Amino acid sequence: MIHSVVQWLIETVSALGYPGIVLLMFIESSFLPLPSELVMPPAGYLAAQGRMDAAAAILAGVVGSVLGALFNYGFAVFVGEPVLRRYGKYVLLRPHHLDRAEAYFARHGEISTFVGRLLPVVRHLISIPAGMARMRLGRFVAFTAIGAAVWCTVLVYIGWFLGRNEAALVEGVVRAYSTRAVLYMLPALFVLIVGYAVWQRKRGRPA
Repeated sequence: MIHSVVQWLIETVSALGYPGIVLLMFIESSFLPLPSELVMPPAGYLAAQGRMDAAAAILAGVVGSVLGALFNYGFAVFVGEPVLRRYGKYVLLRPHHLDRAEAYFARHGEISTFVGRLLPVVRHLISIPAGMARMRLGRFVAFTAIGAAVWCTVLVYIGWFLGRNEAALVEGVVRAYSTRAVLYMLPALFVLIVGYAVWQRKRGRPA
């Protein structure tokens, strides 16, 4: 049964093509928790079979991710913040809490957006505080795209690796590889965050 589902995913991504990847990654980054592990690795698998271009698949994934993030960003700007400022006190969110969040993203929005795109669960939500804090749109798009490019590349490579080695593209295998990739990235992210904090302190700004 699992093999049938996997084959269905591969054939679905193949039939939808690059516009389908854009659409699916838009959904993944916005209002529905569709795992990117079900979208990008099949594209990598198809690339290994010569049925897709890996670079084009990654680009489509990045475009979809950015569009989905912009959807959440806009929702936070036009709906989230006004509602929370008006009714947040009923869930212990005072205006000064929102002001602090806005000030935080004004100082550290770039690093937060980039790192957030590489972490499970967080990647679906990071656009909301960015929008509520009115993070500068150009920077938000740029760092979202960079983070999404890294993650999409990792997932496409996993699918390509499995395809080249004729391994079964089962969800459990993909999740095992993607989890391992996140664990490998954590030390690099830690070093990045520490370096960012040191750089901010040298600039005389709180990290």
